[in-house]
Amino acid sequence: MKKTFSLFNQLAWFLCWLAFVSTVQADPLAVGQTAPQFQLKAQDGQEYSLRSRLGVGWTVLYFYPKAGTPGCTTQACAFRDAIQAIRKLNTEVYGISTDEVADLQVFHQKHKLGFNLLADADAKVTAAYGVKMPVLQMAKRWTFILDPQLVIREIDEDVDPALDAQRVAARLQVLQSRP
Repeated sequence: MKKTFSLFNQLAWFLCWLAFVSTVQADPLAVGQTAPQFQLKAQDGQEYSLRSRLGVGWTVLYFYPKAGTPGCTTQACAFRDAIQAIRKLNTEVYGISTDEVADLQVFHQKHKLGFNLLADADAKVTAAYGVKMPVLQMAKRWTFILDPQLVIREIDEDVDPALDAQRVAARLQVLQSRP
């Protein structure tokens, strides 16, 4: 009986270890790397592929924890208010969270957002970008700026939700003025 219990404990510990290992993220992304490709559904249910941005213009991917929470609402509304200025810089903005499409649709409509929100419900994209919270199935608040070739040109790990859109617009002007 004791041997069976010990074997059971070993199996339980192995399963716990396996669950932990599966949540460990790959090496962090760095400026100069090509952004990981993905395909996600937007708030309207339409499929969106990052590859569709290749050669079209600059791209901003901002990851946020949860639609409808105070900080995430502040950030989304700041991008909403700055979207025309950002688009004048030949740039499109996409918000990504681990919310379901239906939750993003409600959030998008309620705040009259003029850009797409993308649902990463299984957190695979969030993990690929190195922004998955260690325990929760949520994204950290990080922002990535990609050039037209989908190369990462800026990573902001210290995002202020109220100022993110302004900072992005300012950084885009600097990045686009470089040869």
